[in-house]
Amino acid sequence: MFDDDDPVLGRLREVALALPDAAEKVSHGSPAFFTTKVFAYYGGSVKVGAGYERHGQSLLVLADPAERPALLGDDRFFHPMYLGPSGWVGLDLDAGTDWGEVRELVETSYRLTAGVRRVRRLDEGTAR
Repeated sequence: MFDDDDPVLGRLREVALALPDAAEKVSHGSPAFFTTKVFAYYGGSVKVGAGYERHGQSLLVLADPAERPALLGDDRFFHPMYLGPSGWVGLDLDAGTDWGEVRELVETSYRLTAGVRRVRRLDEGTAR
């Protein structure tokens, strides 16, 4: 379901794996970045009628509840199948992607899932 040599996935790996104790695994056919819990996925889908539309080069993150409505109001973002009802959002990635924004979204999701000790290490700048 994904190309391991995809340069967009490579950039996302750099961002996600720079966080304290972050690791990668394949979950449901897509790369997932996690500590104890998953904080980001590469690739997602949107329910369309009785089927779905795949967003292969996309990022799925758990959004800050206060920011989620604004994110979903932006055409670049989507409500992903399965995870959307739990507060996750998807962002299509392409050549024009703002990787600073991606870093912020991934870090926010990490902060919501990683636990107090890891977040403290992130704040102290001791990533590894």
